Amino acid sequence: MNDQAQLLPGTLDLLILRAVSLGPLHGYGILLRIGQISGNALLIEQGALYPGLFRLVRQGLLKADWGTSENNRRAKFYALTAAGRKRLREETLSWNRLAGAIAAALSQQPEEV
Repeated sequence: MNDQAQLLPGTLDLLILRAVSLGPLHGYGILLRIGQISGNALLIEQGALYPGLFRLVRQGLLKADWGTSENNRRAKFYALTAAGRKRLREETLSWNRLAGAIAAALSQQPEEV
């Protein structure tokens, strides 16, 4: 049985923003960081990551600059913009409210309803 969680629709952008908030990263580094910060419970496919990065850059939430990766290859590095930091804060609050509400609903016992 696979211990990796399925990603809910709409959460990829939040995870990308969070990963990049910890420091500028290239695409593959973002995949590794999401795995690291989720305790390897989340695996993002490259086919989903790169359209997400493009979308976030287009929305002005990330900026992209060319640089050199740790293996001395040219790579595009992504960093959070001020708008990206604001969106991360808003989305984190919203996610935590939703997760708390779902946890409360799931913890109710029949006699408590």
